Order: sequence, then structure tokens, then C-alpha cells
Amino acid sequence: MINSVHWDHAELRFPSLAGDITQKGYEKKRSKLIGAYLPQPPTANGAAVVRCRLQHSEGAPRRTFPSAHIGVCDVREAAARERAASAAGNRPLFYFRFGVDQALPQERRAPVTPSSASRYHRRRSSGSRDERYRSDVHTEAVQAALAKHKERKMAVPMPSKRRSLVVQTSMDAYTPPDTSSGSEDEGSVQGDSQGTPTSSQGSINMEHWISQAIHGSTTSTTSSSSTQSGGSGAAHRLADVMAQTHIENHSAPPDVTTYTSEHSIQVERPQGSTGSRTAPKYGNAELMETGDGVPVSSRVSAKIQQLVNTLKRPKRPPLREFFVDDFEELLEVQQPDPNQPKPEGAQMLAMRGEQLGVVTNWPPSLEAALQRWGTISPKAPCLTTMDTNGKPLYILTYGKLWTRSMKVAYSILHKLGTKQEPMVRPGDRVALVFPNNDPAAFMAAFYGCLLAEVVPVPIEVPLTRKDAGSQQIGFLLGSCGVTVALTSDACHKGLPKSPTGEIPQFKGWPKLLWFVTESKHLSKPPRDWFPHIKDANNDTAYIEYKTCKDGSVLGVTVTRTALLTHCQALTQACGYTEGGVPDPDSWGPCVMNMMHVISIPYSLMKVNPLSWIQKVCQYKAKVACVKSRDMHWALVAHRDQRDINLSSLRMLIVADGANPWSISSCDAFLNVFQSKGLRQEVICPCASSPEALTVAIRRPTDDSNQPPGRGVLSMHGLTYGVIRVDSEEKLSVLTVQDVGLVMPGAIMCSVKPDGVPQLCRTDEVGELCVCAAATGTSYYGLSGMTKNTFEVFPMTSSGAPISEYPFIRTGLLGFVGPGGLVFVVGKMDGLMVVSGRRHNADDIVATALAVEPMKFVYRGRIAVFSVTVLHDERIVIVAEQRPDSTEEDSFQWMSRVLQAIDSIHQVGVYCLALVPANTLPKTPLGGIHLSETKQLFLEGSLHPCNVLMCPHTCVTNLPKPRQKQPEIGPASVMVGNLVSGKRIAQASGRDLGQIEDNDQARKFLFLSEVLQWRAQTTPDHVLYTLLNCRGAIANSLTCVQLHKRAEKIAVMLMERGHLQDGDHVALVYPPGIDLIAAFYGCLYAGCVPITVRPPHPQNIATTLPTVKMIVEVSRSACLMTTQLICKLLRSREAAAAVDVRTWPLILDTDDLPKKRPAQICKPCNPDTLAYLDFSVSTTGMLAGVKMSHAATSAFCRSIKLQCELYPSREVAICLDPYCGLGFVLWCLCSVYAGHQSILIPPSELEANPALWLLAVSQYKVRDTFCSYSVMELCTKGLGSQTESLKARGLDLSRVRTCVVVAEERPRIALTQSFSKLFKDLGLHPRAVSTSFGCRVNLAICLQGTSGPDPTTVYVDMRALRHDRVRLVERGSPHSLPLMESGKILPGVRIIIANPETKGPLGDSHLGEIWVHSAHNASGYFTIYGDESLQSDHFNSRLSFGDTQTIWARTGYLGFLRRTELTDANGERHDALYVVGALDEAMELRGMRYHPIDIETSVIRAHKSVTECAVFTWTNLLVVVVELDGSEQEALDLVPLVTNVVLEEHYLIVGVVVVVDIGVIPINSRGEKQRMHLRDGFLADQLDPIYVAYNM
Repeated sequence: MINSVHWDHAELRFPSLAGDITQKGYEKKRSKLIGAYLPQPPTANGAAVVRCRLQHSEGAPRRTFPSAHIGVCDVREAAARERAASAAGNRPLFYFRFGVDQALPQERRAPVTPSSASRYHRRRSSGSRDERYRSDVHTEAVQAALAKHKERKMAVPMPSKRRSLVVQTSMDAYTPPDTSSGSEDEGSVQGDSQGTPTSSQGSINMEHWISQAIHGSTTSTTSSSSTQSGGSGAAHRLADVMAQTHIENHSAPPDVTTYTSEHSIQVERPQGSTGSRTAPKYGNAELMETGDGVPVSSRVSAKIQQLVNTLKRPKRPPLREFFVDDFEELLEVQQPDPNQPKPEGAQMLAMRGEQLGVVTNWPPSLEAALQRWGTISPKAPCLTTMDTNGKPLYILTYGKLWTRSMKVAYSILHKLGTKQEPMVRPGDRVALVFPNNDPAAFMAAFYGCLLAEVVPVPIEVPLTRKDAGSQQIGFLLGSCGVTVALTSDACHKGLPKSPTGEIPQFKGWPKLLWFVTESKHLSKPPRDWFPHIKDANNDTAYIEYKTCKDGSVLGVTVTRTALLTHCQALTQACGYTEGGVPDPDSWGPCVMNMMHVISIPYSLMKVNPLSWIQKVCQYKAKVACVKSRDMHWALVAHRDQRDINLSSLRMLIVADGANPWSISSCDAFLNVFQSKGLRQEVICPCASSPEALTVAIRRPTDDSNQPPGRGVLSMHGLTYGVIRVDSEEKLSVLTVQDVGLVMPGAIMCSVKPDGVPQLCRTDEVGELCVCAAATGTSYYGLSGMTKNTFEVFPMTSSGAPISEYPFIRTGLLGFVGPGGLVFVVGKMDGLMVVSGRRHNADDIVATALAVEPMKFVYRGRIAVFSVTVLHDERIVIVAEQRPDSTEEDSFQWMSRVLQAIDSIHQVGVYCLALVPANTLPKTPLGGIHLSETKQLFLEGSLHPCNVLMCPHTCVTNLPKPRQKQPEIGPASVMVGNLVSGKRIAQASGRDLGQIEDNDQARKFLFLSEVLQWRAQTTPDHVLYTLLNCRGAIANSLTCVQLHKRAEKIAVMLMERGHLQDGDHVALVYPPGIDLIAAFYGCLYAGCVPITVRPPHPQNIATTLPTVKMIVEVSRSACLMTTQLICKLLRSREAAAAVDVRTWPLILDTDDLPKKRPAQICKPCNPDTLAYLDFSVSTTGMLAGVKMSHAATSAFCRSIKLQCELYPSREVAICLDPYCGLGFVLWCLCSVYAGHQSILIPPSELEANPALWLLAVSQYKVRDTFCSYSVMELCTKGLGSQTESLKARGLDLSRVRTCVVVAEERPRIALTQSFSKLFKDLGLHPRAVSTSFGCRVNLAICLQGTSGPDPTTVYVDMRALRHDRVRLVERGSPHSLPLMESGKILPGVRIIIANPETKGPLGDSHLGEIWVHSAHNASGYFTIYGDESLQSDHFNSRLSFGDTQTIWARTGYLGFLRRTELTDANGERHDALYVVGALDEAMELRGMRYHPIDIETSVIRAHKSVTECAVFTWTNLLVVVVELDGSEQEALDLVPLVTNVVLEEHYLIVGVVVVVDIGVIPINSRGEKQRMHLRDGFLADQLDPIYVAYNM
């Protein structure tokens, strides 16, 4: 008899053995199809393409399967057997089943050459496809579809991958790759890497280079920093792209930022993972000139160019209608195709099966049958199990089954727990845990449970504590209240044990008592004890589990009546008689009809795939129950076996006949074995489901002339749920066979798969529903889901129910064809609805597996599922690749799969991922655990070795690109604002003129005078204290010391430097006291100082050119520095980086003259230049601004008033002192206000992160200033040390203001986490705030001491993209928190203006921040870049309204909002919110995106992403992520990054670059230098772990 196949939920995911079976013309066809993809021979001029690939060594042993898996049970068969009880009769029937569904052991398989003997006589080939999806017709259709693509090949830029990533493989026993393979070629890369291409003397423009790539001249070597880029395949692919996209007229060169480096930068790479070879140098290994003469590495550009070209192709037709995503951004909604097929048939009628006949001698229940046969014919064989040699291992007779079941029943009820408190009572649930190679023990335990009236819950044997899906099984057991698990002796010994010998609790499982049911462990029941055998009733007989699409596990309850009725229906349908044979779905009929079952374990099938056929002959079996895969294996293994005779078979039941792809195995099997006595009418496919048990089965007929039903259906029609018969010649067809008629006593109909259960039309596919007594009745404990599945009332189109009895949804998609034949085309669980069309996962799997090379997918292990991204389902394919496949193979296979699926299913694949062999989570039967795989994919733990994302082709519902509206005229804006009661958005700090304070420094116009005054009045007052990394005082300066030091420096400038009044002097000092003294020395000498960060001694090559550039651009006549830096500037390393002969005069201030100057210079006019402030912006612009004496004094006064600074105060400063507010606080404020500055160089924090906070605590500081980098260092470095710091006495309770000095939008997440972290050390959360400054005004806002706390608002991120502010509630979708950037400084006025029209804007409107103040800079000294753009930055006027005031434009977008709070003057407080810099923002799809918003989303996407930066290149969004984790995780990030940016920002990522930590450059203010990163990426200097080009 047969084991229940329907117990097999993993049914669709069984990997299985075996080669492809193709037609005789295999060779010819193959060469024709593959021709297009084979590398062409080199062209006439002998193009040399450098190849750099690690080949996997051929002879590497492959890992065989651990024996633990073999022969472990399909316990749900249990359930099958559960249903049986009775026997006698010598007519054997034969059964076989596979358990752990893995393919045959590797060693036994010989590789197959296409020319192997004859069509079916090939040995098994080494890569097995999943045979449930095998179809020759389909394979040929796929090949034909791909052949069509031959002319227009898909150009896919191959990803770049770091070598260490390419070598990875999951096979433990796999030997390391052959290190010698690439070495000869490697030399040529090294040789050429220095030189530029010879033929055209190094100035190749884009067109020239492309034509070379196509015609293959010798100069196009490929810099192969990543193994993927090299190889002739790449060149040919490139050539194809280029040829196909006709770029001869390539007029618009890629736009690359100005990258000013006269020397090519060579970056030495770390050693590759293979030790024997030296790593080649990369960098500008070969340069390609783009239109504006910018050198760009050809490899990256070529790939991006390829990508851009693939995206230029026409997309799907434009869509017309939209739905509103609760905002103005309209997502396109897929319009129904006017030509789509629609169902035209009449409404179907429900099909009724034949009457269930009543036979007089049918037993009243299964237990009664078991009792009858066990006592009448105890010697009759019930079950024979085979060992791995095919010898009978054990024969279970009906007598033994009866007595053992009795013993089990007695022991369960009386031997567990105590007499007063038995552990198990009738009606309780008990788990059955048996391996599938021990059906006898399972059968006895199952019938024992029936006799004891307890409810068995059969499950698989858990092999480890973390089996895929095992947690959900545990959840089911827990919800069923299971406390006891019955198991066999062998199985009990094999369970994982703790060191003490106890079975550990499996993850998510309830605590179980394991009870072994072997005879020696059971007590004999006393003579007077007898089980209570009742007629079948509505009590639950057993619970069968089923795994849903989302991985959750449900228990389907089957009553005793249903169990018995099911056996009767099968007996009638199959025409069983006593001693006959079993059925696919249940052991019941076997026991009921006293049949003899021969069980063939999976382990035997692995050794001998023909074993089942041999047993059919040996026992003259009448019925065999198999799966299509078993038929296929038999074909592959079959070699003219002369003694095979299958004429005894009356039924060959195909248990997975409902799978549409089983038909080709059936046909092929018949084809070969017809000559061996197999009759066509014997093959009986059937359909079953966990909820409805057996749904339909083909009846055996005696009429061999009546061919079985089959339909060739249009796949296109099926996606719309419509049945259209097609011709076999068409490529996209699905051929299905019937699964027979409805079961006796049942009614069947099909209803629409979604919405109300309305009857389908006759030419429409729907979900099959059954109304019968022989079905499951509920999902255990889930009444809501039960109602939706087990209590469905199908309706006619008029809304009337067709029956008063409820129907059950079977989960099968299909239709009832002519003559009442049932056809199944797929499963509800595998349904994916993409843009309104339905696709079945199995069909996609079949197409992917039919792609050449078919042996590419390891043992056919492939998973297809959908993920929801941006309001639609997206198809994801994950496959295990063979261990020996190369990158080239993988990529070629992936692009062909995309083409095949596009041609045959007309649907785009969103993501295709390849993982190493044997790494996908397995079901207990060895198939792929689909929901677990999907879970791993979504959480980024799948660790693929190759990924191809195609969002550009399949995401068609993006919002329309924004069209800019014509601007409204100024007058109407004025009127509009007045009408709507909007006030113009302007605000100001306190008025400097009206503040009466005893500020003595006010009477001096110049800072140099203030210093002289302080040196006279308070000579010994300490102004500056510098701390070292241990927190000790390294140096300090009093007023008089600073004055005297400045005098000496002034003498040095005049005498040794011979400088004139107004000459510029560059000060190149580390942060400290020397810098301050040199600054005032310059003022005393009448010179203009420029502070410059010194070069980094460990990184002279990249830091010195910036120093040189500032010195040159600022036109410095002299450079002052320390002795140490003096030597560094003239060192050999420096000479390698810059031309040291062109330095101006260098003065070393460690050696000062002893005398005083004759006089101290006093400027003639406060508007003359005091100093120059140079800074490199994040966009890579070097800009110097002019600060006059008047502005400098006004600046200091403003800060003094805002922060209430007096000589008695101490302020801790942990900032870089080279530009902006950092410089002013470090060098100027103490002299003006007289307070003591405690100086902490940020670089010292690297050695001692607690330095700054310890200093703040030790000096009882009230006001402190830091940068974001310092705050981040403290948050990350001290997170775990707060307790120890507390113990060291760190106390921050005195801090009033802790201000982050910044030129960007406040980083709320960082400031909040800093506040939270140090709250325990006394830091008041309201103390932490930010400031805001920019080039035109170094400090516009600063929180200060008085005034309301900074406020936070939430704005809609989608509105911001349209340059609008829409306030929303906290936590609403797409909300973005913005914190006020501190209070506006005294003497500062702000207005918000439209950057294009220059008109003033209303309150809470987004525009450019314009500023008017006494401490505005007076202009750019010089700027590197386009000067014309900057002309109006310092003197703009509004186009209407107040047109007199001169404003400076900050270049930052923001808005003002009047709050309910009151400020110091008692007025309502206006808060300024900074959104971001205009020159940082990216215009994409007509909308304005701020990089930080996209970066924040990406950093949230995966735990291993530590930092992220985005930029655009030729309209493509490039996302660079830093990976904190193993390189194996790199590819996990690609889909997650793409998903999150699509979902939250409606943008498609073009390129994802995964790099090591620290690659994204950060400046001293902690801002990302995105343009430097972009230049590095284009020059191929990032050494990425992986670069993915999304299609």
C-alpha cells in the first residue's frame, strides 16, 4: 500500500536527480543555440584581452551528504498510515516513498556528454534538475525563446567582485582553487598598469575608446581589480552592448566633477586571498578622457555606460491612471491591457462525483477493521519494509499490528504519569516522531493512538536544534497542548543530546516527554483490559500539519468519520478488493481491505532507482504509488533490463500528478516501458491537498483506446486566469493532464481566487472547492482561518449560494474540463500577482531549469517567491549554483534566465540570486524551505555569491517625474500671502545696538587692541589652556604671555620675512597655542593670516596637495610653522607629492627673535581685511572668504552676548581650529571676552575618547563646543563605559550648553543618542544643541544660554522633494524630524527667499536662507570653480518687498516657523530649520533629494551597514555602503539597499558599491566628502568588495 504523498508539503520543493532528456538533435540544436553565447575567436589584429580568473580546480572532491539525513522520516506519512487497519490476502501491493529528498550521492554519478547512447539510456548526470519541472517541450520552448534573443542580446554589465569573495564556497571538503591558473595573464596587467594606451599617446576620447573596445585593438587591456571585469567574455559583451546601442554619435560625455590631480594616484592593494601572487597596482591603470578632459578609469565608466545604454531602451507602454499615495506623489496604477483575454464561457456547474456505494461488509470504523483482520487472519502480511539492499527487512502481519497497537494504546493511557494523574487522557494530542524508513513502528503507534482515543500529530524528526521551520512546528505542538512524543528506538538514539544525555528542548517547542514505542519498552495489557472500539464519529482522528506560504504551520484536523469515508471513497474509486493495493493518499484502504504494502525507503531508491520496478515484478503488484520524479529516475537508470514485466499493474498512481510539470515524466515513462507490459490506461495521476485530502483521481479503465485528457494552454491566458487552448508550437504554453474525476460522494466547483467565492466561468481558472464528508474539518484552534477555508459557500453571479452545505478550499488552482475531468494548473500558495497578472512560482521554476546549461543549478535546487516592494509583488529567484561554476558561467546563466522568463512569461524578474551549493535552508525532506529562504533574503542573511537586480525593467509604477510649474509673479505672491494671512518668513536675533552691557572691549575697533588692553589691565589672567591626551595641561597662555609672543612673531615677520602691510601669511600649525600666538603676531605686523591644517605625516600624498593649494590660492607671501612641520614640508615624501621648490618663504617660529617691534601696526580702517577663512566644502569646492576687522569684532561680540561669556567663565572647546566658527572660538573669542578657553585637540580623542568629557567635568565647565565627529567618537567609543566613567567621578551636571558646531542639517539621531547615553552622568538633555554657519556667514545660529529649548518638527519627506513643507505628526509614514539649528545670533537678520525668483516666501515655506549681519564675510577671496556663479552670494537683493537691504545667500534650503514659545525679549520665537545645501542636493526625476535622507534609509536597511554615501552619475543613483561584517554579507546588501530606496524614496538605485569601513571620506567637521568619493569611484580607487549594476 502506499504512503501518503499528500503528507508531503515540501512536495513542490524536492530537489531530485538527473540529467535533461532532450531530443535526438540535441547536439545540433545545442550548438546552434549556444553559438551566440560562446566567446568569439580573437579578431584579426589579435586583440589581447587580459583574463584574470581563479579557476576552480577540476579534481576537487565534492561533499557527499551527511548520513544523518539519509532515511530520516517523512513523518507525515505517518499520517498516511494513520489511516489504515486490516489485512490478509496474499496479493502484494507495493509501495515506495522518498524521505530525505536529496539527489543520489555525488560519487555514483558520471558526467554525461550530450552524445550519450540513446535518449533515455543515459546514466544520471551530475547536475540534477528538479524533475517535477522537467518537460522536453518546455525545454525546447525556452531554448527557442533564447535563440530569438540571439540577435538582440541583453547587455548586462558584470558586477565587480573582490577576489576574496570569488573564492568563497560552502563546500567544506572543497580544495582551494588552483593558484597557478591566472598567473601568466596577471603579469600583463602589471606591465601595462603604469602606461597609458600607446596608439594614441594617452589622449583617448570616449568615442575612440569605445570603437577600440568594439574593434579590439591591442591597447584595450582591462584593469582587472576584480576578477569579474577581465576576460574575453566581458569584452565581447561590451562590444555587443556598444554595437547594439549605436553610440557612434555619442555626443554627451559623462558628466564628471572637476578632479584636479596632475599625477595618477597609484594605490597599492592588499594581498589577494591567494598567497602566491603579488597584487597588481590599480588606480588610473588606464585612463580614458571624457569630453571635458577629465581622466576616468575606463572600467567603471564602461560598465556604467553599458548600464545607461541598457536603460535607454524603450520601456513598457506609458501608463495613464494614478492612485494617490496619501499625498501629491502619484503612483502609477497598472491599467488593464485592453487586449487582455477575458473569460467568455457560461457560468460553470458544480460537478458531482458518483454516489458513494454502501457495501455491507464495510467495517464501521478503521479500528474495527484492524481488530477483524488481526483476529481472523493474524498471519496475513500487512507491510513489508525493505533494507538498503532491497531485501525484506521486516514483515508486519495484521496480527502483530493488532497486538502492538493494543500495547501502545495501553501504555499511553496507563503507564505515563500516575494512576491519579495520567499524563495522557482520551482526546489529548500526542506527537508522532518517526523516520520514514520505519513505517511499521509508525503504523503501530498510529493505530495505538486511535485505539486509545488520543489524537496523533505526526511530524518529522528534528535533526538539529535549528532546523528550518522547526520553530513553527514547535508552535503548532504547543498550541495543540502536546506533552508526549512517541518515537522509535533508533530515532530516539539519533536525536541531538545535551552532555548529560538529555534531549534538549528544540527552539520554540514545548517541553516533551519522549516515549519509545518498541515492544520491549511497552507493557503487555492485562487480560481484562480491552480498547473501546466505537463506530466512526465526529471526534478528531488525527491532526496533519501544513506549512503556509509565509512559513506558519497549521494543523488540519480530520475526524474519524472523514477518515473512514475517505478510505471508502478511495476503495470505490480505485476498485480495491480485499487483499488489493493502496492509494496515494491514505493507508486506510489498505487496512480496511486487508492489503499488503511493500514499502521502499528513500535510502534504497538512492542506491537503486529501479528498485520499485523490480519489486512490482517480484510481488506481481497490482497498484504502485509513485511520484513523477521516481518515474524519471527509473528512466535515467534503466538499461535494457530484460526481466522487467509491468503487466501486473492495474494502477500506477502518480501522487504528484496535480503538478502540471509531471506530464512529461508520465509520457516518457510510458514511452520506454510500454514494451515491458505497461499499459497507457494504468497511469493514474491524482490531486490532493492537506485540507481536502484526495480531491480527484484518474480511474483505471479497461478501455485502452480512450486516451487520457490533456490540454495545451496559453501561458499568457493563464496569467489573466483565462483558459485558451494553444498549439504545441507556441513557446509559452503549459501542457496539463487531467487528474481524473471528482471523488465518489463529493461535489466540486471552482471559485474566483480572490474576493467573494463566486463561481468561475467554464473557461476561467479558479480555486477548486470540494464539498464532501471525506475532508479535513478545521485548522486546529484557529476559528477565523477555519471559516475562510473550510466553510465557504460558493455563489452564482446573482449572489445566491449554490448549496446549503459548506465547501472546502483545496488550495489548488484549476478547472473542470470536458467530460467532468479535473485539471490542475498550480497551487494558490505559489501564486504571485505582478501588475495584476497571476504567475505561478512552479512555472517560473520550470522555465529557469530549462535554461542551458541545465546542469548549472545544483541538483535543481531553486526557489521562486515574491516580495512586496512599492505596492506590487516582485519576483525573486534564488538558486544554488554548482560548486565548480565560474563567475562567467553564473552571469551568463543569469542573463539567459531573465531573457527566457521575459519571453515566455512576459514578466520581469526583480532579483536573481545565486548561493553556494547546499546552503539554502532545507525542509525535513531535503527540499528547499521556501518561507525560510524568503525570510533570509529579506533580513539580509542569505549570503548569495552572485546577485542580479533588475528594478529598472520591472518597476513600472513609479510616480511621474515632476514637471516644474511656471513661476507665479511677485505681485500675486504678495497678494496671495496677504489674503491667506501668511506673514513673510523673516526673523532676527537681538539688536546689538540696544543691548546695554558693560562690554569694555566694545570701545576698541580691532582685536589686536583688545589683546594689548588685556595685557595691561589683567596681565596674569589665563586665556588659554591646552590639554594633552592624558588630560594634563600641555601648555597655557596668560594675556601678557600671548602679547609678548605675538610681538616677537611680528618682529620675525618684518625682519626675516620683510613682509609689507597687508601681505598674506599661511599658518600651518597643529591645533594649539602656537597657532593662536602666530595669528596675533600677524595682526601686530599688519599681515593677513590664513590658518591651514598641516599635512598628515602618515598620509602626505593626499593631504599635502591641499595645503599647497590653499597656500597658492590665498597668494601667501610667507608660510609660518613649527620646526617639525618645516622639515616635513621639505622632506623626500613631500617632494614626491608636490613641487617643494615653489613653497614661499618658510619661517620656523620655534626660534623667535628676542626683541620687541618698534611699533604695533594699527589698521587704518575697520573694513580692511583681518584674516582669510579657507575651507573645502563637501562638494569639493575650495572657497576662501574675507573677514574684515569690523566683522571679526562684531562676530566676537555677538557670540559673547549669546553665550554670556565673561572673564570668570571657562569654556571647553574640542574643535578643529582652521575655519568657520571652530577657528573663531579657538583663537578669537577668549581675547575679546576674556574667558578662559580649555583647548582639546580632537585628534587626541582617538587615543583617549573620554578626554573631552573628563575635562568638562574636571574644570566644572558650563559651556562646551564640539563637532559631530567628536560626538560620534564619544557615543561609539564610550557607550559601554558609562559605569566606569561614573566611578571615576565624571559629572556633567554643570553643563548648560553643549553646542555642536556644524554647517549642515542637525543630526538628530546622533545628538539624541549622545544625550541619552550621558544622561546618567548628569548631562541635561536640553543642554545639547547645534549651531549653523556657512561660507557667507560663519555663524548664523547658536543656542546660547537664554531663550527657549530647541524645538523639533516633523515634515513630510515627499513634500520636501517638491520643495514644499508639510508638517505631519511624529511617527506618520514618510515623516522626517528636523531640529531647530539653535537661536539666531544677536545682530543677525534672516529671510527665506525663492532661490530662482529671489522673491520672499511665507512662514513655513521652503526656500533659500538669506542672511544680513555685521559679521557677514565681505566676499570670496577666491574660489576654485565657476566664479560667475558666486557673484551674487554676498550682495543679493529681493526682487520685491524690501528691495533695499543687501543680503548674503547661504546656499542652504530651510524654513522659518513662528512657534508658541517666547524668546528673551518676550516676543514669539521664530525657529530656523535647515534642510540641506543646494549644491549637495540631487535632482532626480524632477525632484530634489537630499543625500542624507537616502543615506539614513540605507543605514537602517541592514545591521552591517555602518556608513553610506550617495551621489549621482549620468542620472544614475550610486549608493556606496561601508560593510561592517564578513565579505560574505556584501551581496546581501544589494537587494536590501535597492528595496529601501524604492520603498521610501521612489528611486531606482543604479549602482550599489560595497566597500570596507573607512572608505567614505569624512572632513574635520564630520561631513561626508561625497564628491571625493565619486571621483575615487570613477577612477576605480575604492577597492570595492562588490559593485552591483542594477538593470
